[in-house]
Amino acid sequence: MIACSIIKKSQLENTRLDAEYYQPEYFIDFSKGNWRPLRDVVKTFQYGLSLVMNDEKIGYPMFKMDDIEDGFLVDDTVRYTMVNDQEANPYLLQTGDVLFNRVNSIEFVGRTGIYKLDQKSVFASYLIRLQINDSQTLLPDYLDVFLNSSYGRKQINRCARRAVNQANVNAEELKRMQIALLPMNHQKMIANFNESAWQGFMQAKLLYSQAEDLLLEELGLKNFESEIKRELWSIVNLSETKRVNRIDADYFQPKYQKLESVIKKYKNQSLEKILENVPAKFDVMKEPNKLFKYVELSNINASIGIIDGFSEMLGKEAPSRAKRVLKKDNVIVSSVEGSLGKVALVHKEHDGFLASTGFFQFRSEEILPEVLLILAKSIVFQWQLEKRCAGTILTAVPKESINDILVPILSQPIQQKIADLVRKSHEARKKSKELLEEAKHKVEELIETSAK
Repeated sequence: MIACSIIKKSQLENTRLDAEYYQPEYFIDFSKGNWRPLRDVVKTFQYGLSLVMNDEKIGYPMFKMDDIEDGFLVDDTVRYTMVNDQEANPYLLQTGDVLFNRVNSIEFVGRTGIYKLDQKSVFASYLIRLQINDSQTLLPDYLDVFLNSSYGRKQINRCARRAVNQANVNAEELKRMQIALLPMNHQKMIANFNESAWQGFMQAKLLYSQAEDLLLEELGLKNFESEIKRELWSIVNLSETKRVNRIDADYFQPKYQKLESVIKKYKNQSLEKILENVPAKFDVMKEPNKLFKYVELSNINASIGIIDGFSEMLGKEAPSRAKRVLKKDNVIVSSVEGSLGKVALVHKEHDGFLASTGFFQFRSEEILPEVLLILAKSIVFQWQLEKRCAGTILTAVPKESINDILVPILSQPIQQKIADLVRKSHEARKKSKELLEEAKHKVEELIETSAK
């Protein structure tokens, strides 16, 4: 059935004539309430730096779209860039800066987060930095929540210029977007919600960090990563290269051997003996008209190991790689180099969701799920997976290469302590997310009330 809408010539805007821009679902009546263009209340609309990034933590942390989680800038997987102090200075982030993602697929365009960290950092060119004119008129936290609310999303989706698999909202279009300027007491209430959510988020990270520290201390690996010396060469016997069928230098980095030597001092088993790597068997095409919930790498909250979103699609629309059925208490681990840290524990609300063959899916009868999560996210698994990466166009970990990965077996009391910390961490994150949703709903409710 064809859908159409009629727009008067007087309603057309000089900058846009495309039908997508005038879809009825994007309509907001700006005549009701105190609406102002963002350019009136925001002084800075600044693009970031376009520079090469590194994972060696050399230079300045440079935040990008992937570092925005639920309305906040987080530094768990932030990459770095080499830039001198003079060049970096105009791009240094300040507390209260709001970052807007201007280009990506339509669901990620407009992803917005506020910077609350205390470190010298810069931001990438795909982000636009917003700084407010006057805190007596507009609070940064309120701006952040507003842009993440339905009123912000409607305008973002409307303005987005769509192309094949990509959309864009530039700074000029962002300036023209309207914001409802609520009374300051209401903005402060929203800001308090946002700050409480941030504190909950940080508490979740702290608890998770304590769980990881407990694991590494138990294994004698607490300061291993920082203390290990970087060696530029190593000697390997020809027989060893023949055994593993590898001759590349990356595989034989001394740090991998040293890690395995430490693990071998502890009670351990090979992965194939202690874990089950669940095979990917599901065929969505057998149910082409069924609606499935699908988890991708972008849905993994890397900071504390949870699934933090999903896509809905019919079986006939699902990608061919959607062959994993997630089960409660399984741990999924990305097999793709560059995203190996995308690790998550499957909670009961995600039981039955689909995931791609780009994940490993582990479970064990001897290791608690929360402990398996920490192991998989720590250097214990990460370095062993990194070592096994192979390929040219797409570098990943072949499933047949992981059977000999060493898995330390912790005592039940230690496992229970770690599991308790992880559960508390995930509960704190859940409450934080609920506060964020409450803040957005409150903004929408207050705008609707002011319009009556």
